[in-house]
Amino acid sequence: MSKEQKRQAYYTQTEEAVLSSLETSKKGLTSQQASERLAAYGRNELDEGEKRTLFQKFLDQFKDLMILILLAAAALSVITEGTHGLTDAIIILLVVVLNAAFGVYQEGQAEVAIEALKSMSSPLARVRRDGHVKEVDSKELVPGDIIMLEAGDVVPADMRLLEAASLKIEESALTGESVPVEKDLAVELAEDAGIGDRVNMAYQNSNVTYGRGIGVVTNTGMFTEVGHIASMLANADESDTPLKQNLHQLSKVLTYAVLVIAAITFIVSVFIRKEAPLNSLMTAVALAVAAIPEGLPAVVTIVLSMGTQVLAKRNSIVRKLPAVETLGSTEIIASDKTGTLTMNQMTVEKVYYNGQLFDAADDIADENMVLRVMNFANDTKVDASGKLIGDPTETALVQFGFDHAFDVRDALKMEPRVAELPFDSDRKLMSTIHKLSDGKFLVAVKGAPDQLLKRVAFIDDNGTVRPITEDDKTKILATNKSLAKEALRVLMMAYKYEEVVPVLETEVVEHNLVFAGLVGMIDPERPEAAEAVRVAKEAGIRPIMITGDHQDTAEAIAKRLGIIDPNDTEDHVFTGAELNELTDEEFQKVFKQYSVYARVSPEHKVRIVKAWQNEGKIVAMTGDGVNDAPSLKTADIGIGMGITGTEVSKGASDMVLADDNFATIIVAVEEGRKVFSNIQKTVQYLLSANTAEVLCIFLATLFGWDVLEPVHLLWINLVTDTLPAIALGMEPAEPGVMKHKPRGRNSSFFSGGVLSAVIYQGIFQAALVLGVYGFAIANPVHTSYAEVHADALTMAYATLGLIQLVHAFNVKSVYQSVFTVGPFRNKTFNLAILGSLVLLVATLVIPFLEEIFHVTHLDLSQWAVVIIGSLGMFVLVEIVKFIQRAVGADEKAI
Repeated sequence: MSKEQKRQAYYTQTEEAVLSSLETSKKGLTSQQASERLAAYGRNELDEGEKRTLFQKFLDQFKDLMILILLAAAALSVITEGTHGLTDAIIILLVVVLNAAFGVYQEGQAEVAIEALKSMSSPLARVRRDGHVKEVDSKELVPGDIIMLEAGDVVPADMRLLEAASLKIEESALTGESVPVEKDLAVELAEDAGIGDRVNMAYQNSNVTYGRGIGVVTNTGMFTEVGHIASMLANADESDTPLKQNLHQLSKVLTYAVLVIAAITFIVSVFIRKEAPLNSLMTAVALAVAAIPEGLPAVVTIVLSMGTQVLAKRNSIVRKLPAVETLGSTEIIASDKTGTLTMNQMTVEKVYYNGQLFDAADDIADENMVLRVMNFANDTKVDASGKLIGDPTETALVQFGFDHAFDVRDALKMEPRVAELPFDSDRKLMSTIHKLSDGKFLVAVKGAPDQLLKRVAFIDDNGTVRPITEDDKTKILATNKSLAKEALRVLMMAYKYEEVVPVLETEVVEHNLVFAGLVGMIDPERPEAAEAVRVAKEAGIRPIMITGDHQDTAEAIAKRLGIIDPNDTEDHVFTGAELNELTDEEFQKVFKQYSVYARVSPEHKVRIVKAWQNEGKIVAMTGDGVNDAPSLKTADIGIGMGITGTEVSKGASDMVLADDNFATIIVAVEEGRKVFSNIQKTVQYLLSANTAEVLCIFLATLFGWDVLEPVHLLWINLVTDTLPAIALGMEPAEPGVMKHKPRGRNSSFFSGGVLSAVIYQGIFQAALVLGVYGFAIANPVHTSYAEVHADALTMAYATLGLIQLVHAFNVKSVYQSVFTVGPFRNKTFNLAILGSLVLLVATLVIPFLEEIFHVTHLDLSQWAVVIIGSLGMFVLVEIVKFIQRAVGADEKAI
C-alpha cells in the first residue's frame, strides 16, 4: 500500500528547506533508502485504471433502448407465435448480435490505432545513488532522488532544481506555451504562481532543450502535476453525444408508437371484428415487430464504421463511434494553438539589416553578417539524416540558413569554432569565436536586443562599418518594438574581428561590437489553417483559441488566422488571470465576446467548455497536453493530437488527429455532416417503409382483408430494407453541405423535413399497395375466390417490395430531385438495389420459392399493374418535392 506523498509549494522554499523536507541531500539516496521509499510510495507511473474485458465491452453494446425493444419483440414473437415466430426472433437476435460485434470490433481497432501512436517509451533517468551517478528506469524513481538533466532528456518526475546552467525546458504538455522556459533559481515566487511561471521547478514529461541542471525529485506517479491533472479526469463530466441522444429519442418515439398501434389493433380485432383474444394478440405483436426497424441499429453502426474508415484515411482516428456524427453537429471548435493551428516549429519570419526589413523568403547573400552570426552563435546539431537537434529558436536560425543555401556545417569546416561564452539567463547573450582563413578571429554574438544594443559601438551599413548613432539606435528599437507587437520573438546579431582569441570574459568578448541586424521569429500558423478557419465560419462554426501561451502571441496568431478580425478594435482576448476574477455566473454573461483565451490553466479550459455547453452549444475541444485532458473529456467531442499528444490526452479523447492539424478537423466535420445526413436518409427510408407496412396491416385488419403474410414482411424487411439502407449510408455528401449552419443540439433524426417525409411517404406507399390489392380484387384474372385472393396477395407483396426499392432513390435527398443529386452516382447503392431486386423477384418467379412464400405466378397484365403502382411512388414524391421547393420549404428546413 503506497503512502501519501506531500504536495507542497516547493518552488517557494529554499534549497535547504526542500532537501530537509524530503529527508535527502545533494549526495542523493542510498539503494536501501530508494528501495524502502519505492515500497512506501509506489512506482513512478500513472494509474492505468480498470480495463474492461471483451465480454464487458460486448455487454455495453446492449444498453441502448432500441436494442432492448427489439429483444422484447423477439421474446414476444416466440411466446405468441411459437415455431413460426422463432424465425423472426432469430433474425432479430442475429441483427442485434452483429450490431454488438461491430461496436466491439471498432472499439478494439481504435485502441490498436492509439497504441501505434504511442511512440514515447519510459525514459531512463540519470540518478545519484550510493555516491555514484547511474542510469535507472524512471519508474523506479522516488522522492528525494537527485537527478541529472541535460539537453535532450525527458524530465522523469517532478523536481525542484538545485542547479541550472543555461537550462531551458519545453513544458507545452503542461502549459501549452510553445517557447521553452528559461530556468532561474534566483527568482522568488509567490505561492499562487502558475506552472508556467515556476522557473525553479521541472515537471514530469517536459523536455530539456538546452543546457543542463540538477534537481531533487519532489513527487512521483499520480502525485506529479501530470498525475494530478490525470486524476481530474475521474471527476470530469462526460456528455452524451447528439447521436446517442437522437437514438434514445427515436427509441422512445418508436416505443410509444408501437404500443399505441399494437393496443389499437388488439382492441379493434377483439371488440370490433370479434377475433379470439390470442389471435388478436398475435396480430398485435406481429404488427409491433413490423413497426420496429430492426436493421436500424446495425445500419447506424455500419454507417459510422464506414465513416471511421474514411476519416482514418484523412488522418483522423476515431476512438468512439458516435464521435463521427458528433463532429457534424459541432457549433464551437475550441482549439489549442501550438501544433494545431501553428506548426509547433519556430521559424524566421523577418530579418532587419542595412536599415531595411526583409521577409524571410527574400534572398540574402552568403557573406551577410546577420546570416553568418545567427548560424555561428548557435549550438544546433545536425544528425546523419539531416534533422536539426537543439533549442527550437536556434534550430530555426540554422533552418533559415539551409533555406538560403547556407550550410553551417560547411562554414564551420572553413571557420571552426575555437572558443565560446555560453548563453546564460543573466546576460541573455551567447558568443562564439571562430578562426578565419586569414588568421584573424570572428566574434559572433546573438542575444536579447535590450541587452546586446548596450554593447554595440558600430553598425554594419551595406558592408561599411561606421560608428552607431542615436538615430540608428532609435530606428533599431522602433523596429524591435514593431516586430514584438506582431508577437515575433526578436534576437539581435552583432560581431567584431580580433587579431587574437580574446580573454573569455563578457566585458572583453562582448564589447565594442558591430550591429549586424535583427531576426524576428514565430511559431507560424499552418498554411492551411486560415482557409480551414474560413470554411468553419462559413459552415456556421465558431472557432476559438484556448492556449497557455502569452496573450500577445495568441492574439497575433488569431488575427493572422481570421479567428479575430484584424480590423476589429474591440478586445476579444481573455486571460486566465482575468478569468480567476469572475464567478461562473459572471463569466457566463460575458464569455461570448471572447474568441481567444491566453495563459489558461486546466480548470479554466473546463469552465470555458461548460460555458458554451450551458448555452446549448455542441463543443469540440482539441488538445495535446496533460493539462487538456479534463476539458477534452468534458467537451461533446474531445480531439487529441497523435504526434505531440500525451497518452493522457489521447485517452480522454473521442478522436485523435494523426497529423495534429486543425484543417483535418474541418475535413472530419464535413464527413460527420455527411454521416448524419446519410443516417437520416436511412431512418427516413426504413421508417417510411415500416409505416407503410403498419398501415397496410392495420387498415387491412379494419377492412377484414388479408393483404400480407408474415413471411412477406420478413423477407421484405430482410432483403429490400437492409441492403439499400446500408448503401444509403455510403451516399456522397450533398452539394453545399459545408455552407449550412450546424443543426444544433435540439435537432434530431426527424428534423430538416424528415418527419413529414416519413409520414407522407409511408401513406403513399400504403395507399399504392392497398390500391393494387383492391384493383386485383376488383379486376380478377381468375374466377375462384381463392385464386383471386392469391393473385391480389402476390401483387400486394410484389408492389410493396418494388415500391421500397424505387423509394430508395427518393430518399437520396429530402427536398432535392433525385436527378439533381444524381440517381446512379453511388455504385454501391446501384448494386444493392440490383441485388435486392433479384432476391425479391426470385421469390415471385422460381417455382419452389413460390410455394415457400405462398405466391402465385403473375401474367404480364398483372406485372404491369405492379410496376405502374411501384413507379407511381417515385412520381408522387417528385411532385411533392417540387411543390416544397416552390414554396421554400427546403430553405426553411436548413
